[in-house]
Formats: sequence, C-alpha cells, structure tokens
Amino acid sequence: MTVRQFFKDYKFELLLFGLFQHLFMAMVLSSLEVYRNIFWPINMVILGVTSFGVYLEQKRQRLLILRLLVFAICSTPLLSYFIGFSKEVLIFLSISYTLFFGYVFYEVLRFLIKPSYVNKDAIMASGCGYFLLIEMATFVQQTVFYFQPLAYKGLDLSHPTAVYVDFVYLSTVTITSIGFGDILPNMHYTKLLISLIGIIGQFYMVVLVGILISKFTSQNNKS
Repeated sequence: MTVRQFFKDYKFELLLFGLFQHLFMAMVLSSLEVYRNIFWPINMVILGVTSFGVYLEQKRQRLLILRLLVFAICSTPLLSYFIGFSKEVLIFLSISYTLFFGYVFYEVLRFLIKPSYVNKDAIMASGCGYFLLIEMATFVQQTVFYFQPLAYKGLDLSHPTAVYVDFVYLSTVTITSIGFGDILPNMHYTKLLISLIGIIGQFYMVVLVGILISKFTSQNNKS
C-alpha cells in the first residue's frame, strides 16, 4: 500500500486523530509552556498532514487552497518564536485557524450528505465534524477576544495557550449544552455568539442523526 492510498483509505481516522491531539494534547502535560515550546509545532504539523486525506480526490485548485491554509497554521509557531505573541500574531493565528477548520469542515460535510450508506467512514466523518465545530467555535471566539479583551470574563490570561485551552473548554461545554458558567460572555455580541454556537451544535446533531438514519434506511432497502 502506498502512502497516498493509505491517506485515502484512512482519511477520516487520520483527521480524527489530528483533531483529537490538537484539542486535548495539553491534557496530559503538566505545563502549558512545555506544550507551547515543544508540542505546539509538532501538534500543528500532525494536524496539517492528517487533513490532506479528505482533499486527495478533489480538484488541484482545492488542494492548493488547503496547502496554503496548512502553511498558514504551521507558520504560527515560528511567528510566535521570532515576533512573540503580539496582538497581530494572535489575530492572524485565530483567523487562519478558523479558515482552515472551516474549509476542512466543508469537505467533511459534503461527504456526509452524499447519498451512500452507513460505514466506517460515515461514523468517523461524523466525529470529525463534531470536533471541527469545536475548533471553529474556539477560534472564532478567540478572534473576537483578541480584538476586544473585555468580551469575555473568567478566562485565564496568564498565557495565550491558557486562553486557547479556556476557549476549547468554553466551546465544548456550549456545543454539548453542559454550560458550567465559570467563563462567561461579557458583551451583547459575545452573548449572542455563544447562543448561536449552541444552536449550531444542536442543529448539527439533529441533521447528523437524520443523515445517518437516511443512509441506514437506504442501505437496508438496497439489501
């Protein structure tokens, strides 16, 4: 089996792994500085590489867009090392990550709505879509925060990595409807943004269940 074939056959498993390690790698580290200095660049390379599988069968132009977005997200650790965590770097980071995750989510969603049947790829793609929603919600809110630092209260502001972890947490508890309330939106537009994220998360789950049931029904009718 060639490397290209491996990425085609296991594209959603690889992407799911890339997303999981990006969201939750810091959970097993004792220090966020260790994450920032050592694991963050590795983290982004893994995420970039594992995202290519979903676009291997697409047109060259679409694959080129993905390459540019991967370059943007992988360059952010280098920017932070040489320039530091300036406001401009953090805004560039947040916007480029949002665009990257949105672009990958679009392709995953296109796969899910294709008339097909429930198989391993459909289940894995469903999980990828859920994690991608958390990623997009994280970096959309992070973008808003770096434009307006008073937009949220309850964040750990000791380090940009701590802010990122807090937004992963906030996005996850919002999309899953847990909502502990320890981190709160502090402006009218962030309150509405949080509301919208929660609605989108629930809407995705409802639509996803409908898609999977439709695929399962279609599969049974054919058999």
